[in-house]
Amino acid sequence: MLSRLILVVSLLQIAVPALSSPRVVPGADRLLSEEFRLVKGKRVGIITNSSGRLSNGVFLVDTLLARGVRVAVLFGPEHGIRGEAAAGAKVVDSRDPKTGIRVYSLYGEHTKPSKAMLRGVDVLVYDIQDVGVRFYTYLSTMTLAMEAAAEYKIPFVVCDRPNPLGGQVVDGPIREDSLRSFVGWLPVPVVYGLTCGELARMINGEGWLAKGLHADLHVVAMKGWTRTMLWEDTGLPWNPPSPNIRTPETALVYPATCYVEAMNVSEGRGTDRPFETIGAPKLDGARLWSDLAGLDLPGVRFRPAQFTPSSSKYAGELCSGVDISVTDPRKVDPLGLALYLIRGLLNVGYSPLTIRESWMSRLMGTPAVLQELRKGADPVNLRRGWGADLERFRQNSTKYLLYSS
Repeated sequence: MLSRLILVVSLLQIAVPALSSPRVVPGADRLLSEEFRLVKGKRVGIITNSSGRLSNGVFLVDTLLARGVRVAVLFGPEHGIRGEAAAGAKVVDSRDPKTGIRVYSLYGEHTKPSKAMLRGVDVLVYDIQDVGVRFYTYLSTMTLAMEAAAEYKIPFVVCDRPNPLGGQVVDGPIREDSLRSFVGWLPVPVVYGLTCGELARMINGEGWLAKGLHADLHVVAMKGWTRTMLWEDTGLPWNPPSPNIRTPETALVYPATCYVEAMNVSEGRGTDRPFETIGAPKLDGARLWSDLAGLDLPGVRFRPAQFTPSSSKYAGELCSGVDISVTDPRKVDPLGLALYLIRGLLNVGYSPLTIRESWMSRLMGTPAVLQELRKGADPVNLRRGWGADLERFRQNSTKYLLYSS
């Protein structure tokens, strides 16, 4: 009898949201309440990872199972279904160790669900926390999954979540058509100012799926979110969407520091501040700090840093560089920070500084930015060149918005 009572209490804890409600109700929570009809009595495929949790912290998959929903198959993006694989590491098909459900990797041999993977699936649900940046690969996963759903006439449900960069900043070059890759599948700016649900609506509405396909799309909108909100305003716990985006502050500087991935400079992987600490063994960190600190860039503070990564670039080697701390989340200018950081690394005299130009171009969406910075271009003038394209994108995206300011 006692064991049955414990089981009932456990199921109630899974099914009932936390009593201290956050200001924002994510789409996953609303799927279980107002929109449960979308999955009730159906065989469900779910694209998710460790960030796919309700506001009470419970994994959506576990909650659906507790509610009697038949979860037929799971799909994992980069880093895997539980978010433990290293960045860029191919992930193999497996079984979820907790539920035993078949997991197909969408970051390995396949990046798009096949007909065989979707056999017997009545509805495909996407629930992953985004970071609001074009080169974050989950956007490519969502797009290709939408495409597969459209091909096989399976409804596609997006459980919407907050954009940690807010819904007002739109910045960076639009990705050039010749540079489409898994870190830049969509022709959008680096920072696009939409939630994943709004972006899914735009993908569908603009005909960005292959062969002019349109998905049977259902976005489960949030309640309480507005475009002026940053993460601290939502009242929601931060569930890291990938191993090295550990805090909302990391997400704010990630659109700038990710470009270091294309250089022989550590982006802080293997430290306790990935993407917030950068450096290399022979880099003049004091000079880089002096150059960047003298710019008085908004919302961030630079400090000299020495660190020894435990993994990734320069594992076990002492590196010199800078630490970037967010001092005012509302003032951070990710693309401005990116341009000045790249320029600083070009000018600091680090020898030999090597840059994988093809990777930098894919991340930035154009080769022109690096080319112009190498010529000594002023970042302020360089950004003016994006203005007209960004204004067109803002105007075009307006019809897909779900939330007000």
